[in-house]
Amino acid sequence: MTHGRVPDGGSPPTNSERGDRSNAFRVAGVLIAVLGVFGILFPFVAGVSVSLLLGVALVVGAVVHAGHALGSRDWKGVLGLALLAVVYAVTGVALIANPLLGLASLTVVVIAYLLVSGVAETLIGLRIRGDTNWGWIVFSGALSVVLGLLLLAGFPGTAVWAVGLLFGVNLVSTGIAMVLVGRGVRSETPAGEDLDAGTAG
Repeated sequence: MTHGRVPDGGSPPTNSERGDRSNAFRVAGVLIAVLGVFGILFPFVAGVSVSLLLGVALVVGAVVHAGHALGSRDWKGVLGLALLAVVYAVTGVALIANPLLGLASLTVVVIAYLLVSGVAETLIGLRIRGDTNWGWIVFSGALSVVLGLLLLAGFPGTAVWAVGLLFGVNLVSTGIAMVLVGRGVRSETPAGEDLDAGTAG
């Protein structure tokens, strides 16, 4: 009789395999969290780095679109892809040449996101007024609106730290989550494995 659940077409992972997965998750999580702390401590550097990465990604996208345009047999498709390639290339080069411009643009996007999502969340909370914990939804939405307005009031000065700080906080939360997942993988033991080990002993 086989104990535990066996994946289709394979055997359950061994303790060694689970240990390798756990270590990989935890090491990656720690590294990501460290990068996040760096972003929080040095938000300007982190923000400029994000802007540069976005510029590089757009240039790569321009190359991809240009390649598709060269391989297209439809002249209308060629024009569309070529236009996209030019837009991607110009925007990407502009961000790489002047990352502060990209940082300011990203801050505007963050402000818009906080304001729109905050208003939407507040309205949703008011619509479900009377349901359990509806007030927390309203509070969360109102907080997003307040943060958005504060960033907007301090713009463009807030562009120096807003994107980098939020990016750092996101990396820290992601890193912590990965470490916790790694600990969970480590502690997983398929049902009956200990029984098998005891029987073998």
